[in-house]
Amino acid sequence: MPATSTALAAFNAASPGEAEKELLACCASTAFAARVAAGRPYGDLPELMAAAGAAIAELGWPGVLEALAAHPRIGERPGGTGREAAWSRQEQSGVEDGLRAALAEGNRAYEARFGHVYLVCASGLGGAELLARLRERLGNDERRERAAVREELAKITRLRLVKLLGGEG
Repeated sequence: MPATSTALAAFNAASPGEAEKELLACCASTAFAARVAAGRPYGDLPELMAAAGAAIAELGWPGVLEALAAHPRIGERPGGTGREAAWSRQEQSGVEDGLRAALAEGNRAYEARFGHVYLVCASGLGGAELLARLRERLGNDERRERAAVREELAKITRLRLVKLLGGEG
């Protein structure tokens, strides 16, 4: 049985509390974790991904903000020893030190405009691209930015679910 199938079977068999704890490392919204855990068992990874995507799409904005609170600012080196901090460090590994000051300035402007951390799926992106996306999104209105945040949260959650289940990420 492939590693992902074995990990999915273990996830399906976990207690509700343990399943929610695992899911919180992927998306730190308690409503998300409760909903996805309650939907078990999942037959395969695509079924789990679909449930996770639906849960994020239906999160109220307070649930999205709860998830955002667990994400470090782009360009900051995430602290902590937990799985989520390690994943954040890996996801932001493309940020060059020379761009950290510009990203910090952009983060401040973004937070002043929108009232929450700038969220972007940083995997595979360099610092210059992350900064360009941040600057572009500063031009969004509130509705468009909330849609962008939700889309980025879904991307990050998908990547982390794959990592959680031992697949390539």
